[in-house]
Amino acid sequence: MDMETRRAEATDEFIKSGGRLVNVRDLLGQGLPDPAESELTRISNFLMATTYLAEFLNFKKGDRLVILTDRLLDPRVVAAISGVARARGIKPLVLGNYTSQVEEMPDWVKPAIEQATVVVSTWFCSVIDPFNVEMRRRGQRWIKITFFRDFDLLYTPQARFPVELVGALAKATGSRYPKGENFDVQFSDDRGSDFRIGFTSRMRDKLMATNRWRGVISADEPGCYSHYMPTHGPNLYERGPCVDSPDQIVDMSGTIFPQWAVGFQRPFTEPIGVRFADDKVVEVTGDSEDAVILRKMLMGGKLIELGCGFNPKAPRHRIYPAGSNSVGALHFGIDLVEPSDYIRRTMPDWEEPPIHMDLITFDSTVFAGANPLMKEGVLEASRDGNVWDLASSYGDPVELLENWAG
Repeated sequence: MDMETRRAEATDEFIKSGGRLVNVRDLLGQGLPDPAESELTRISNFLMATTYLAEFLNFKKGDRLVILTDRLLDPRVVAAISGVARARGIKPLVLGNYTSQVEEMPDWVKPAIEQATVVVSTWFCSVIDPFNVEMRRRGQRWIKITFFRDFDLLYTPQARFPVELVGALAKATGSRYPKGENFDVQFSDDRGSDFRIGFTSRMRDKLMATNRWRGVISADEPGCYSHYMPTHGPNLYERGPCVDSPDQIVDMSGTIFPQWAVGFQRPFTEPIGVRFADDKVVEVTGDSEDAVILRKMLMGGKLIELGCGFNPKAPRHRIYPAGSNSVGALHFGIDLVEPSDYIRRTMPDWEEPPIHMDLITFDSTVFAGANPLMKEGVLEASRDGNVWDLASSYGDPVELLENWAG
């Protein structure tokens, strides 16, 4: 036997078959079913997704709909939403802007918004603009479509994952936040992250009063703020609902070591520490080029949202534009002190303005007080008995809850 054959046998790269050596790389996937959909399956899956879309939008006869779009939005998305609206006798008003990076509601748009009962929007200011917040306080329903910018997403598994099950995962997670007491939400991982957010009982109650934490994911309630596709669940921490005044300092401290960030080509090759104190980023450690970029960008920034994915079929490692939204993945959304030139260069048409950055972890362990929310990136609610029972009513709970998209 020659040296090359002996070397091949000594590794896991080849197996013996019929008297010869076969490269394992040529056999990848041969033990699994063909992932290609038949035409009949594709039709069935598409109708599942469109049914969930119509149920999620929850348009009603008599609704007055405004759709806020941008030049990069797939026009088929507007056509799909308009079609659902027309089925209810609604004639939508579509207002376009050259970018989704609208940081505050323009005065020329406000009269149209004031007449609406429901707004579908790609604009960044949807969640934070005081005018929009006031409109929701009056009962206006808002649907953000950051995660539905391409009509073909309706053919993906995340679009046909039961919306009710996303709500059940969120509600089961929220039930683990302690009631009637102050507590810490604590984050850790194998890279050495040790970060905490101090919650008061009032902060907890205000956060949990939002529709998504109560399990209402669809745009069903007056005053709701909902995301379609229903992948981005409620935030583990969100500055807006948690604070009583804009200048309030939230008790948070410690360091996270993100694995990746939006706008970076690949996961970080060195541990980069982002340390918080007095509600701000006060230090970014690391020597790599990525660390230098983040240090310049993040210093002094505030954690605005700490997003969690609640859809097992959302792509686990797809973090653009604002993810990952896979179940148990986290994104730490930080508002910057000043616009970032790096973001302007690498993501000139990003759905967020260049004053925001999302840091990603896929493997965090999180506790609310003594109660585990997730362990090593696996959402504890995925194992909740009530969630499994609900999943069983839609299909195989193992396939639905544990067969994550890549």
